[in-house]
Amino acid sequence: MTIEHTAHVWSGADLADALVRGLGRLEADTARAQAVTGIDGLDEVDLHPHVAKAIQTAGFGVHREVRYPAARGGRNKAKGQRCDLVLTPNALPLHDPDAAQTLFDDPDAVDLESAYWLEIKTIAQFMETGANASWSTDLLSTVRSDVAKLDADEGIRHSGLLIVMFAASDEVVEHDLGVWQDRCLQQGLPIGAPWMRRIPMLDRLGNTVCRLALYPVH
Repeated sequence: MTIEHTAHVWSGADLADALVRGLGRLEADTARAQAVTGIDGLDEVDLHPHVAKAIQTAGFGVHREVRYPAARGGRNKAKGQRCDLVLTPNALPLHDPDAAQTLFDDPDAVDLESAYWLEIKTIAQFMETGANASWSTDLLSTVRSDVAKLDADEGIRHSGLLIVMFAASDEVVEHDLGVWQDRCLQQGLPIGAPWMRRIPMLDRLGNTVCRLALYPVH
């Protein structure tokens, strides 16, 4: 691996800008098409390709469902925890430790420690079925577990959690994210100040705003 790969400095602001451009364009397209639902109608898995495309369009390499470094000890490659997206600078490939010193070992690949590991969580206050009864549970429990997962893996140096939150108002987002942040800090989870971006939405389900919160995990 080259020195240039190692020296890459990850910018959360650049990633957040790429995300708001890509997802904002997607929401605008649904509005122009007079679609019944906007991006808040997509479930988490369906949103992943759009997040990946937004980052890829900004010039980054995007690798989906990559096994965590700590999960690579076993022989069965199908087992082990996986990260939603792993990013590399300049659209470079990601190093595969299993291919080291073989014909498939790409000399331009970025090693796992120099890549950026990104977990994604979407939370909607209102869904097609109505108000989301598990809104608080998803935010306070499920989302928090991704921070712990990233923090626990000693093979990861650069990582973040992206929360895509659909809500009725900015006030709801700011209050509930504030509660979540306080809970994380009280439990010693190493999150930093988020890069926040905003996408206005047509009110189709009850959500009028999409807020992107990219939290660095130290």
